Amino acid sequence: MKLTDAQWARIEPLIVSPPKRPDRRGRPRRADREILEAILWILQTGAPWAKLPAHFPPRSTCHDRFQAWNRNGTLQRILQVLAEELHQQGKLKLSECFIDACFVAAKKGGRVLGKTKRGKGSKLMAIADANGMPLAVLVASASPHETRLVEATLAARFTEARPVRLIGDRAYDSDPLDKALAQQGIEMIAPHRRNRKRKKTQDGRKLRRYRRRWKVERLFAWLGHFRRIVMRHERYAENYLGFVLLGCLMIFLRTFFGWLLL
Repeated sequence: MKLTDAQWARIEPLIVSPPKRPDRRGRPRRADREILEAILWILQTGAPWAKLPAHFPPRSTCHDRFQAWNRNGTLQRILQVLAEELHQQGKLKLSECFIDACFVAAKKGGRVLGKTKRGKGSKLMAIADANGMPLAVLVASASPHETRLVEATLAARFTEARPVRLIGDRAYDSDPLDKALAQQGIEMIAPHRRNRKRKKTQDGRKLRRYRRRWKVERLFAWLGHFRRIVMRHERYAENYLGFVLLGCLMIFLRTFFGWLLL
């Protein structure tokens, strides 16, 4: 997978390379662009690192650079810059946002994997804006209920501004959650559970927004186009999250330039 010159020109200034060694020793550093294109090939195909084609840099170099960018916040920083720009252009709308989660099966064990009736896996939380663009993603254990992960997902958002309204399905019908989000200036909108015993709190008129919850489901479908995201092969959750962030980056680049990946 190759980036166009326009795409790379937008990303390149946001990647900070480490300073050169004072003694000038060591091998020449491989170009960031060819490394990123190799990582995107893994993201797109879902292939293991060992299957990286020979025309790319060595797999160890690509894997190490991927981990470095992920752990030092480079991927998150790129998304934050692009998201703020889209927000200023009016292409990222926070008037109403949609939240949901999906279960991601795991091939390998790990420290944060959850054991559920569906087997080992992780929970991928995502928030989409009014246009269905990614606003926040979070990878967590599969065990906690989704309502317990909402605030952490919001804290991982790409924009400084918060959503005005957050819309979810019946799983998010929680009075404590409504109260906690209200303190942040966020209105939680979710249909009441059928077995709810407490007094209803949701306004039927506002629940009309729930009809557009398909936008977050479409976001999961977009991310599912990248095979490395469909199933978690990484032992550590932060590495899997790194691929999810790259998927979000590709969605942002599509918004800026159209589908120009070759």
